[in-house]
Amino acid sequence: MPELRPAGEILAGLARGALAERFGLPVAWIEIPDDWDRPAATFVTLTLAGVLRGCIGSLEPRRTLVADVRANALAAAFEDHRFPPVESEELARLAVEVSLLSPLTALPPLAEAEACRELRPGVDGVLLTWRGHRGTFLPQVWSQLPRPEEFLRQLKRKAGLAPEFWAPEVRLFRYEVEKSREAPDRPALLPRPAKDRTDALPT
Repeated sequence: MPELRPAGEILAGLARGALAERFGLPVAWIEIPDDWDRPAATFVTLTLAGVLRGCIGSLEPRRTLVADVRANALAAAFEDHRFPPVESEELARLAVEVSLLSPLTALPPLAEAEACRELRPGVDGVLLTWRGHRGTFLPQVWSQLPRPEEFLRQLKRKAGLAPEFWAPEVRLFRYEVEKSREAPDRPALLPRPAKDRTDALPT
């Protein structure tokens, strides 16, 4: 049986494949590991020349791993309201990263200073909620905001709250991610339909 690509390259290739399929561009079929039928939560991040071009994801598992990656790739390209929709001529220059999330872990109610001490820079993704407000940063954001105090200030801003705001009802949840980056040749992949699966195609 031909050797499969590393799992991370497959995930990133599936994200790119969803975009290529939308634009009617060539894609390759690939076998999907059987255990990828499980529910999973992912984020897909698109960058262009190192600058963010779109990022959308799921915090809790609602779809299979493959379905979630494909759906979030399309959402990052076309539904991130911070950016205009991705155009076909941009696709070849886009870099695609997939983050597979661990389950959310709730932190106990904390004062803001205590929360800053509890967070692990470079490790924790953080979800902040307060009443109808909600915002999250992936662990990758620590590279831009390495100080926990500023990390939380900007996360509150993203959630639609004042940077100085804090209340006893603020809740924090943390998670970790497994990042998947593209292979050097950046394949655009589609999962082979179950009825057609035999051996994986050479890649």
